[in-house]
Formats: sequence, C-alpha cells, structure tokens
Amino acid sequence: MIWVAPVVAVVMLLSGLALAYVIGAASVLAFFATENSRYLAILPQQIFSKIDVFALMAMPLFILAGEIMNRAGVTRALIDLSMALVGRLRGGLGHVNILTSVFFAGISGSAVADAAALSNTLVPAMEERGYTKTYAGAITAASAIIGPIVPPSIILIFYGALMETSVSALFIAGIVPGLVLAAALFALNAWFAWKQDHPRAAKGETPALLRTFLVSLPAICLPLIIVGGIVLGWMTPTEAAAVAVVAALAAGQFYTGLTVEGIIESLKRTATLTGSIFMILTAVAALGHLAALERVPEAISAMVADLGLGPLEYMIAMNAVFILAGMVLDIPVALALLVPLMAPVALAQGVDPVHLGIVICFNLCIGLVSPPLGGCLLVVSAVSKVNYWALARAVLPFVVVEIGVLALLVAVPEISLALPRAMGLVGGG
Repeated sequence: MIWVAPVVAVVMLLSGLALAYVIGAASVLAFFATENSRYLAILPQQIFSKIDVFALMAMPLFILAGEIMNRAGVTRALIDLSMALVGRLRGGLGHVNILTSVFFAGISGSAVADAAALSNTLVPAMEERGYTKTYAGAITAASAIIGPIVPPSIILIFYGALMETSVSALFIAGIVPGLVLAAALFALNAWFAWKQDHPRAAKGETPALLRTFLVSLPAICLPLIIVGGIVLGWMTPTEAAAVAVVAALAAGQFYTGLTVEGIIESLKRTATLTGSIFMILTAVAALGHLAALERVPEAISAMVADLGLGPLEYMIAMNAVFILAGMVLDIPVALALLVPLMAPVALAQGVDPVHLGIVICFNLCIGLVSPPLGGCLLVVSAVSKVNYWALARAVLPFVVVEIGVLALLVAVPEISLALPRAMGLVGGG
C-alpha cells in the first residue's frame, strides 16, 4: 500500500497544489500505508520541535533587510562602484555583473532577488554595448548564486537549524567559497571576452572611484556590520539580523529610494516568504518523523557500508543526488527533505558539519541555474524577455565551471574550514 502515497502526491502536484500541502498530505497517507497511524497523535509535538529553533528567528529579519535594501535604491550605487573598479577591463560589463553580485550577496542573501534586481539594469546595459542578450542573461543568472553562499545567507540559516550547526561558523565558512566562485566566473568571463571580442568601457564611461566609493559606502557597510559583529563576538546571527534591518532602513534614508509604501511591501513580502518556508518545514517534519520511525537513515547507512563507500565516495554520490534534486525542487524543500536523511551518514563518516553545509548549499544553488526549473533562469528570462531555453543553453558553460568549483570544495575541505577554524568557530584539523 505504500505506493499509494507517491501516486497521490504526483496527482496533487500535477493539479497545481502548493508543494507544502502535497508533502504534508502524502506524509499522512504514508503513515497509514506503513501501519504507523498510531504515531500521528504525537505528530504536532514533532512539528513544533522542528520549527521551535532559535536560529530560525534570524531568517525573517535577514529577508526583511534584503527586501528593504532592494527597494532603497542601492542597485545603482553598487553597479557604479563595480564599474569604477573593473569596467575598463575587456568584457568589463560582464565583470561588473559578477562583482555587483558579490556586493549584493552581502545584502540580500537571496539569489533570485539578486537576479531580479540586476536583470532590470545590467542585461539591457550589456545588450546596448554589443553583448548578446542571452550571454548577458546567462552571466546574470550564474553570478546571482553567489548570494546564498556569502553571508548573510537564508539557506545557511535553514541548514543550521535543521542540523543544529552553528550559523556563525556557516556564515564565516561561506566567505572563501563565495569568493572562489566569483574568481572562477571572472576567469570564464575573461575567456569569453577574449574569444568573442567583448567591449571594454571607454575612459569617460567609468565613474570616479573615490566619489563612487563614498556614495556606495552605506550599502557595502551592511555586510561588514553583519560579519564583523559575528566574528568579533559582539552579536549572534539573530542579533546581527536585527541590526541589519536598522542599517537597511538607515541606508534607505541615505539613498532616498525608500518610501512608506516600500517598507509596507517589504514587510508583506517577508511575511509571505517566511510563512511559505515554515509551511514547508511543517510538512517535511511529518515526513521526517515517518522516516525516523521506518529507520530510513539507518537503511541508507547500511547500504553505504555494503557498497564500501568511503567519505569522499559517499560525498560524491550525495552530491549527485542533490544536484538532481536541485534541478526540480526549491532549495528549502530539497534541504528539508534530503538533509535529515543523507547528512547523518556523512557526519558518521567524519565529515565536518560546517563543511558539509557549505557543500550542500553550494550544490543546491547550482540547481537555481539548471533547467528545467532553475529559479534564477526563470526570473532572468521573465524580466529580460530572453527565451528560457536559449538562456538555459547559454548558461551551460557557467554551470560546468560552478560544478568544477563544487568538486574543488568537496576535495579540499580547508577552503571552507580554514577561516572559521582560525576564528575558533570549528574544531582543529
């Protein structure tokens, strides 16, 4: 009878029902199909234990800070600063696109939000200067995934809550991998610029560096406040999130792009996103409870032992599963569904939980630029009016490079762990 649950789940999904309801309903059916219905009585307790996590308090605050900053008019200031720094290089606007994503990463923590903001401005600007629209859209989508890796990161908070891992350590661990990804994208853009003879900005087109830096200072101070406060021990991630909201409001006043209506819209958007994430958490908690009753993690662990997979081999296999999941599932759904099942096996083999979190979150971010349901691809396609499948083809070289960076992170854990280890946030090697 267990086959009834997935069949019903597929039918409900095809009907257009929200994913949280599909997972929740399928989970309850699975309780009956596996003759575990008597355990449904304690399901509310299991659900509340999963969402009653202090680290999750930081999530809506960081979402709110990002929404406010995105509405406060900081986009132009960050683009101007990037133009002043790298605009004169060949393929300069491609480099500007990547560097602006790095700056935005420290503000919103959301790849989709960054892709939407930059598609409106940089894709038309690149097209005007001779870049193809598909290339402009592809580099915008590909660089946007830096956002969830560099702190503050919503998905790292999510992982930290699921696995009871220090969010502070995860934030610090994401800095170097995010910069390594940016460097890899810079190198690929430079190669395309040489091969396709992309233009460089004329001398008069780049703004003065000092003046631009001073104007953009309120925007770039936000990630410094967040990371600096956590590193120095002045703030917990939740306290840093609250400070980020105040700093975002102050920056909004400086750039005069923030209105009362904008603040209200930011609050509405934050409530919607937070509510949807908690709905998913609630639904997946039911499925996780059933998986624990059926001893699914133990079964996976036994299968790994039977196959003779070591830590590296298991990490490779796990990454293959997560890449496939990231192509069709939203990141919170994939995290909540797969991490409780697969992560404990990796931890039992000696993988550091902070390193594992960076690898998993990096992996799932690649799904945002992978068809058929890449969130960043959908947003860039809709905003910039680029054919989705043409954009998907154009982004493939960037996806290959990002998978290469992922492989490097798996093979060399110190890329993720060196910085938090130096700051005493994880144990010694």
